[in-house]
Amino acid sequence: MNAVVVVAIGFLAGIFAGLFGIGGGIVMVPVMVILAGFPLIKATGTSLAAIMLPVGIFGVITYYRARILDLRAAIFIASGLLMSVVIGAWLAHSLPGDVMRRLYGIFCLYVSWNFIKPLEKLKRFRGESYLPEVEPDNNNHPHPHFLALVGVGLVAGVMSGMFGIGGGNIIVPFLVMFLKYPPKRAIATSLAALLPPIGLPGVIYYYKAGTLDINIALLLAAGLLLGTVFGARINIRMPTARVKMLYGIFLVFVAIRFIFF
Repeated sequence: MNAVVVVAIGFLAGIFAGLFGIGGGIVMVPVMVILAGFPLIKATGTSLAAIMLPVGIFGVITYYRARILDLRAAIFIASGLLMSVVIGAWLAHSLPGDVMRRLYGIFCLYVSWNFIKPLEKLKRFRGESYLPEVEPDNNNHPHPHFLALVGVGLVAGVMSGMFGIGGGNIIVPFLVMFLKYPPKRAIATSLAALLPPIGLPGVIYYYKAGTLDINIALLLAAGLLLGTVFGARINIRMPTARVKMLYGIFLVFVAIRFIFF
């Protein structure tokens, strides 16, 4: 692949990473498979290597300055990610992934339904009575037990290792739906949790198996580094309800990717 194209892919993935608190792999993996003809397992390993670097640093700094980052939660989630990502890498090489991929896609559809709330919007369109959606308080600071946070990291780490994603597609919905985080705070915390090299055990596994391209990973990482800060700035300026809507729509595309491709 042309180096400029690879960096552009990373830049686009970086915007998604900063906007939605994800690692960017959900963008990079299918693009590498479709445009470059990468085998899925190699695209997954290369993506995991690209997001292992601290490419979200500028986005995290932007969120930190806006005071919507839960650093304590990010640390505990990152510890869970670090412990479990190699399990996901092992599963990717050892087990048929079709069932897990489809289950993950169904999970994404469930989360997107809860974020978009299409029935409420249909009632609004028809002029029927409904309870208006309350704008979340982004100054709300939940303080969940550390084991709950580590557990979120463990689940996200397995998914990260299996599918070459950062784990934010698990972290953000879990924080919002189960631990009652405001969406923007959940996204900021997820991005911070993905900042350390939590994917290193999985990357080593893929490297030893010969299923990652280091040169492509470095170019993708350069694009991610540039794009993440733009996504973070867009998120901070956008109304929270719109962030939820966009994230829900994004998850629909994620679900389609995992269920059908």
